Amino acid sequence: MGAVLPRTAVKDIHRVESAIASYGDEFIALRRDIHQHPELSFKEHRTSALVIERLTAWGYEVTTGIAGTGVVGTLRRGPGKRLGIRADMDALPIREATGLAYASVNAGVMHACGHDGHTAILLAAARFLAQSGEFSGTLHLIFQPAEELGAGAKQMIEEGLFERFPCDAVFGLHNWPCVGAGHVGCVSGPAMAAIDQAEITVRGKGGHGAQPHETVDPVVVSAHLITALQTIVSRNVNPLDMGVVTLGSIHGGEASNVIPGTVELKLTARSFKPEVRALLQQRIPALAKAQAESFGATADVNYRLGFPPVINHEAETVFAREVALDTFGADRVDAAFRPRTASEDFAFMLQARPGSYVFFGNGDSASLHSPHYDFNDAILAPAAIYWVRLAERFLSDEAPQESTP
Repeated sequence: MGAVLPRTAVKDIHRVESAIASYGDEFIALRRDIHQHPELSFKEHRTSALVIERLTAWGYEVTTGIAGTGVVGTLRRGPGKRLGIRADMDALPIREATGLAYASVNAGVMHACGHDGHTAILLAAARFLAQSGEFSGTLHLIFQPAEELGAGAKQMIEEGLFERFPCDAVFGLHNWPCVGAGHVGCVSGPAMAAIDQAEITVRGKGGHGAQPHETVDPVVVSAHLITALQTIVSRNVNPLDMGVVTLGSIHGGEASNVIPGTVELKLTARSFKPEVRALLQQRIPALAKAQAESFGATADVNYRLGFPPVINHEAETVFAREVALDTFGADRVDAAFRPRTASEDFAFMLQARPGSYVFFGNGDSASLHSPHYDFNDAILAPAAIYWVRLAERFLSDEAPQESTP
């Protein structure tokens, strides 16, 4: 059963809902236009131009060129707190297979993660906040490039994002398939995993497949290594913690009767806790080298740290959940929503400032990064309403007490 709201709150929600509903179709069309013209990380020139054009028309102070194609729209209304809300803009190197009328016209590039939707959501909220928003303070709307590379947020921060646009808190959201359309999930603490990658080259001695005794077979070594790597999670990571080691690529040899000299493997490692991340970083190279040496081979390991886990701050997450409850009612706020083992470079922003990353159900859609995925337009207006409500409440005396970054 939904929460029972005071009459003033009900009136306030209706004010936002009716306005956004009146121009909702405009932003669905905009979302589909962005979907049809996807752009890869740091190449979001057309998308950035669309954002700049609209923010400028609505009276925002617009700053461009942050991390190349990044945009920040600022709205100042008297004294008060400073809020940042972020949307990502980039697409993926995936060939679309949806067959939609607005499918990608850029071959091999697709909005398979919903960043087209995230951008349209924040723009819809931006229009309302500029034209009808009731708040006192400073609003920074952050349109970020290159989330898929895990580099956009970090580069914006390194280029002075929060020095140039101070924020007392920063919030972001991501649509999530197979969660009820428009249902909200809020997670305190670790909400998404750190992502690291390793490239392992197993070096043996090649030769004829009919004379394996004269070789050091890197294919056999790799087979044992793949199995051994799974023991890191099952036997080194505390069972109460989370760790993932996934081998996604193995390449070696070309002919069935030739033993190659090398085999190359690629893996991803995921974790929530810094100590688990450090353990994986230490154990994966150590095990790979020892396993190879036990067969008379060697292993070269290039281990690369990606972006850290998304760790939501408690006060800001409680606040985000309260806004969702007041806006949608308890039946649309998932009290049992669990952390996700996917990764997000919003983690860097949460390391720099307090805030929270919120999940918005996309309904029964294909999974993220699938060539069949499409953002659910039915959640665009509710998500925009959520951003409006969060911004107006934060930039008032209802904002959470600042927590330690």
